[in-house]
Amino acid sequence: MRWYWLDKFEVFQSGVQAQAIKCITLAEDHMHDHLPFYPVMPHSLVLEGIAQTSGLLICEYYKYKQKVVLAKINKAVFHCLAFPGDTLVYKAKVERIDENGTVSTANAYIRKPNGEEVLYAEVEMMHAILDDSYSDKKQFTTQDYRNLMVNWKVYSIGVEADGVTPLAEPEEFKNLD
Repeated sequence: MRWYWLDKFEVFQSGVQAQAIKCITLAEDHMHDHLPFYPVMPHSLVLEGIAQTSGLLICEYYKYKQKVVLAKINKAVFHCLAFPGDTLVYKAKVERIDENGTVSTANAYIRKPNGEEVLYAEVEMMHAILDDSYSDKKQFTTQDYRNLMVNWKVYSIGVEADGVTPLAEPEEFKNLD
């Protein structure tokens, strides 16, 4: 079983930036198990959601042909707690991409009902691009990536790195239906 710690993308600019949200509900098991009788979103799961936001941004940049894994959290500072009913907003930005990996920064915010966003966390991370020695290791199938990105509406809201051209599904996705 795989766990996804984001609910949808609101912004997606290929290889540049992405914004995703996670709606926290009391219906999630971890809200009861982490700190009994004090339902609070675990910071480790927020880090995973931020890493998934940035990681999918990088995977799309490589057209899903590279294996991308979280390699290191350089910095993670949390400013407050998040509770059921809160909406977390993950804003990730790719600072550097090369053949060995990436460096990304991200801020997480709690979106209030009036639309105001309060700083929740600041994160710097690195993703590694695995070489061919990991070719026998399966991460996701092409169909898995397509399902994720289509369900999260990335191709409805996404743009290319130029910030204008609509993001198109890769050719490999078009023959999967």
